Amino acid sequence: MNVLLIGSGGREHALAWKIANSPNFTKLLTIPGNPGTGRYGRNVPFPLDDHPALIDLAQQEKIDLVVVGPDNPLADGIVDAFQAAGIPAFGPTAAAARIESSKSFAKEIMAATGVPTAQSHVFASA
Repeated sequence: MNVLLIGSGGREHALAWKIANSPNFTKLLTIPGNPGTGRYGRNVPFPLDDHPALIDLAQQEKIDLVVVGPDNPLADGIVDAFQAAGIPAFGPTAAAARIESSKSFAKEIMAATGVPTAQSHVFASA
């Protein structure tokens, strides 16, 4: 299995290690990666916000699965873009990631559903 891993932190290092230990593992590309992820595959310096170029790269490299670690690319819809291109991606869609990426949205959900949380206020300007 050819895997594209998105991210550069410790989480992605742990994911790279686990992916590389899979009996189904063939190739791992990590964008942008870190020295730890480079031990298990190839780090590729690439802009995470250029979804069409990422899709092209995934198609050229015959990627079977994309795994996304960081919150910002998830919130920016990277999983949606890969899925729309027919490339399986592990991670929430932008809509599902909103509860993690938007603290004010998460607070609204908690208040609406009765989940105990600290009082908060949203400010639109300073």
